[in-house]
Amino acid sequence: MTGGTRRLSVHRDLAVEAEHLPMRPLWLCRRCGQPWPCGAAKLALVAEYRDMSVSLILYLASCLHDAIDDLHRLNPSVTGNAADMYDRFLGWPARHTHGYRTSTAPPRSEDASP
Repeated sequence: MTGGTRRLSVHRDLAVEAEHLPMRPLWLCRRCGQPWPCGAAKLALVAEYRDMSVSLILYLASCLHDAIDDLHRLNPSVTGNAADMYDRFLGWPARHTHGYRTSTAPPRSEDASP
């Protein structure tokens, strides 16, 4: 860790601002206080995993699992709706990564370019 930056993962050498990392066990952004991943963290993750969308999904799935455990330990009655937690951690990457498809089915003929 140098000059206020830290790697989010061991997969890439891209350094990001340490302030946009999760503050556990609350799973809030260290810098802006928004639920993590905040907008800045999402942008950094998309850049970091630019050519590895499957790795991004696996990383975020692991974070989702940890967040559910942490938040449940803090207050079991308000851990959060499962759908909301899924959207927070895994619902956004498909909108921000290039080449990521949510379906393995081939495109329909009306979707294909002429």
